[in-house]
Amino acid sequence: MQILDWVVLISTLLIIVIYGTYRSRGSKNVQDYLKGGNTSKWWTIGLSVMATQASAITFLSTPGQAFNDGMGFVQLYFGLPIAMVVICMVFIPLYHRLKVYTAYEFLENRFDLKTRTLTAILFLIQRGLAAGITIFAPAIILSAVLGWNLLFLNIIIGTLVIIYTVSGGTKAVNVTQKHQMILIFTGLIITFFLIIDKLPADITFSKALDIAGASGKMEVLDFSFDLNNRYTIWSGIIGGTFLMLSYFGTDQSQVQRYLSGKSLKEMQIGMIFNGLLKVPMQFFILLIGVMVFVFYQFNETPLNFNPAATEVVLSSKYADEYQAIQEKQNDVFLKKKDAINEYSNASGKVNPQIIAQYNTESDALRAEARTLIEKAGDSQNIKVESNDKDYVFLNFILNNLPRGLIGLLLAVILSAAMSSTSSELNALASTTTMDLYKRNTSEKSETEMVKTSKWFTLGWGVMAIGVACVANLAENLIQLVNIIGSIFYGNVLGIFLLAFFFKFVKANAVFIAALITQVLIIGLFLLNQYEIINLPFLWLNFVGCFLVIIIAMLIDFGKIPKNYKLILAGLISVLVFFGYLILNNTPA
Repeated sequence: MQILDWVVLISTLLIIVIYGTYRSRGSKNVQDYLKGGNTSKWWTIGLSVMATQASAITFLSTPGQAFNDGMGFVQLYFGLPIAMVVICMVFIPLYHRLKVYTAYEFLENRFDLKTRTLTAILFLIQRGLAAGITIFAPAIILSAVLGWNLLFLNIIIGTLVIIYTVSGGTKAVNVTQKHQMILIFTGLIITFFLIIDKLPADITFSKALDIAGASGKMEVLDFSFDLNNRYTIWSGIIGGTFLMLSYFGTDQSQVQRYLSGKSLKEMQIGMIFNGLLKVPMQFFILLIGVMVFVFYQFNETPLNFNPAATEVVLSSKYADEYQAIQEKQNDVFLKKKDAINEYSNASGKVNPQIIAQYNTESDALRAEARTLIEKAGDSQNIKVESNDKDYVFLNFILNNLPRGLIGLLLAVILSAAMSSTSSELNALASTTTMDLYKRNTSEKSETEMVKTSKWFTLGWGVMAIGVACVANLAENLIQLVNIIGSIFYGNVLGIFLLAFFFKFVKANAVFIAALITQVLIIGLFLLNQYEIINLPFLWLNFVGCFLVIIIAMLIDFGKIPKNYKLILAGLISVLVFFGYLILNNTPA
């Protein structure tokens, strides 16, 4: 990085923090601090909701996901527009009418205090972990690529977020996120056109798509009902809809964004705006990853994109073996480059059989390299991350973009981390203040409640930094966040659906059902981790939602109206059929 990059990076981050603190100063009551005074317009809501979901993980991991596995990941978001319509018709009008500060207040009105408290605690657990990961994700990757101290990065990112979030609450989050999203969109669009510009002169965008397609990167839709495929159109529409319904309808980090709306109409339009823009945005980010893949068909690809991992193996007894694999990789690269340049079949398209053969050889060599990296780490008692998906995009930025733009793209990544983390801290503080502290203490003044909310924001911020400091990388960071959510979201969504549509089910039944369901879902997740069953994490949302509804209805079976007994039988049949599919897709 050059001086210009440092100037762009530091000035951008400081402007965001100072602007957010200045614009949101002077919150004197709880409504101002936790709901932004209900002044947000629809475009602020839409961008804020999008920024909350689009953390740094989105911009680091998603291009790497596309680089390795292609465009199929976008199917995860196919349930989003469906979820937005349901939330606008059911969730938002109810929250607006009840004038709630958190989604969980509604559950006490419908059930009782213990159900509200349990649901709030489930949210605090999963979102508290996720807040740490949204700090850790950019920190670990920037640390590896730039050589910065990891602990220092965790503290810096967390502290910057804490400053303006503690100072201004929800309004600070909303006003900064709007500008952060503009910065993010600008950076991504510039990067996309620069990648296209860096391709050989005779490789147009259309030809680049041909090359990606011949390599299997443009397979967007998978209509198979094979549970061995993590992302299919069915897991996206069914599992994704349940995930998005729970996330946008019951997760306080999202609910708080639209509860700050000026009116019911502003809230609803903001969410529809998010639903219309989010899928194209994710498609575009994945497409950037695919174009990075095409770029590396004409430029030598690192054997492993994590420079820290490469350094470890090259300083070990496995260095000669690693360099031998690198030479083989270079040979495969040259052959594949020649094949692509020839456009070998009559139609002028890239021959997919030849490209597939070279890609298979290259993937095998990269797998060998990962094995050597792990051995090198073990031999030196060093924990090293051999899976390099999350390093692909940042490695490309640092090695191929012009001065100044590198600083801008790093500012984009850190801004995304700050925007997502600020929403999470704000929501964690609101839930702790309103659902646990206020509900279980004597009446406090407005000034005391604002002060308490600020202390809770600070406390959760410190805890998130602590989680970031002890976190570990998973297979892919964007998947890790969705996995954590999927373990809890289905259960929480089921509780809310019981509250909305099953008026005969009572509080005790829901409370017991929620406890049983959470244990079962964690059990299913662990069984899948140890490969005893085959259940992709997206389906946990669907199973958790159905389980809590079925168990609660069975507990209150004597109170079920006749027509609801048919619904119960149908739900059980669907769950049994799904169980049959899981068993049939589980390796012997």
